[in-house]
Amino acid sequence: MRLWHTELIPFIPKSQLLAQWRELNSIFAKEDRHILINYVYDYPKEDLYIYTQIVLKEMLVRNITIRTIDKMERYFTDITIPPNYTPFKDHHNDEYLTICYYNLYEKYIRGQKDFSKEQFDALQLYFYSQKRDSK
Repeated sequence: MRLWHTELIPFIPKSQLLAQWRELNSIFAKEDRHILINYVYDYPKEDLYIYTQIVLKEMLVRNITIRTIDKMERYFTDITIPPNYTPFKDHHNDEYLTICYYNLYEKYIRGQKDFSKEQFDALQLYFYSQKRDSK
C-alpha cells in the first residue's frame, strides 16, 4: 500500500494508477492502516481530498472509467478546500519523491508489463529535472 508522490501520478503505469484508486477507496471505506500510508491520518482530510482529485484527474486523462465515487463522497462530506492547497506538503518532499522514483524504477527494470520504455523515459526525465539535493 502506497500513496505515490503527487508529482509522479502522471508517470505511474496504469496498473499502479488503478491500484491507487483501490487504495484510496479502502481508506474511504475503512480508514485502513498500513505503515506506508499511516501519515495521511496526521493531516487534515483536505490533503487526502486534493490528492484524490489529482488521481481522478489523471484517470480522466487516461480515459479510465470510474464506476462510482460514493465512498469518496461520503468520506469527504463538509470539507472546504482553500485555494492553492498543497497536499501532504511535509511528507511529499524530495526524499519521498526519490523513494517513489526508485520504487517505480525497480518495477520497470523487473519488466512490469504495462510500463513502457517511453513511460519510464518520461518519468526519468522528470525526476532528474526535479531532483534537488535534500540534504
